[in-house]
Amino acid sequence: MHTLNKYTKFIPYLYFLSVIVYWFTTINRIDSISAYPILLFGAPFLWQLIKPSRKLNFSLGIIFSCLSSYLILAYLFDLLHIIHWTETSKKLLFYGGLLVVGNFVMSLWIIRNSIRRVF
Repeated sequence: MHTLNKYTKFIPYLYFLSVIVYWFTTINRIDSISAYPILLFGAPFLWQLIKPSRKLNFSLGIIFSCLSSYLILAYLFDLLHIIHWTETSKKLLFYGGLLVVGNFVMSLWIIRNSIRRVF
């Protein structure tokens, strides 16, 4: 059980890295040369796996929780019919819902790790 607890702090970083790799491969199929800057988004998460920093950890958690909460507001506006979305936008909101919730949970997990644990 101690070994499992030892490696659970890496789950959010691996999640974000897997999302970035998926995003890269999807964009790379469509437009190959413009997909490579997407890999730069993975650098801070990879750095946290190699040489963790508490300040970088906290700032990554705050940034991604703010971005995720902004997307959650888009879902609330859709549910309350404040903004009228097109059908294409509604499909994108529906399919991206799990991703938004996952990003929010993982960013809160990163914040929790930066507050509780010393790396």
